[in-house]
Amino acid sequence: MSVPPQPSHNHLLAALPADDLKRLAQHLEQVSLNLGEVLYEPGDTLRHVYFPTDAIVSLLHVTENGSSAEIAVVGNEGLIGIALFMGGESTSSRAVVQSAGVAFRLPGQKLKKEFNRHGDLLLLMLRYTQALITQMSQTALCNRHHSIDQQLCRWLLLSLDRLPGNHLNMTQELIANMLGVRREGVTEAAGKLQRQGVIEYSRGQITVLDRPRLERLSCECYSVVKTETDRLLHYTRRQDE
Repeated sequence: MSVPPQPSHNHLLAALPADDLKRLAQHLEQVSLNLGEVLYEPGDTLRHVYFPTDAIVSLLHVTENGSSAEIAVVGNEGLIGIALFMGGESTSSRAVVQSAGVAFRLPGQKLKKEFNRHGDLLLLMLRYTQALITQMSQTALCNRHHSIDQQLCRWLLLSLDRLPGNHLNMTQELIANMLGVRREGVTEAAGKLQRQGVIEYSRGQITVLDRPRLERLSCECYSVVKTETDRLLHYTRRQDE
């Protein structure tokens, strides 16, 4: 029997003291995020932030000719819409749902009001932002210096960390768009992993069969991001995990 989504299924919300979460809870709205849904485009004025529980959202930079590359992924460890409390109000990236699921949406003004209390939420948001910057920086390095095979392993691991199981619903074309590479390159890399018994791939369904080996095949970028995220947000892990 599945457990209904709760705000506490998001690690940031779960880490808030009870009184802080109670103030926010009355303004949180549960929303379904559908695969491929765009939460905002570059230059949009942000009016809400989203706290995913079991969905994953990709942050993408888009060029003038329409090509794109992923700069970060956000799941139950964080939130979408940091520009709202960083003072920018808008962002140069696009936010696209990579894996469908549920999130809790909060009006931006309510978040800023809580942020301005200079309490626990302020510290959480700043630490999360630092973790997100680390992921963005490492992604840029990875895209420049590491092979498509290594990039795919890193991407799969980051996605798995934000999902309850070892299954991903993702076409090779979508993965190629996220990584900013040709689909043929992803097809070849995924084929290698499948032949080695690391993953099983069929009709947009990816099942990771051997995570330890997947971690060994990945470049150091995954471990750098995970280590820094765990260091900064170690106290957001829920008791039941």
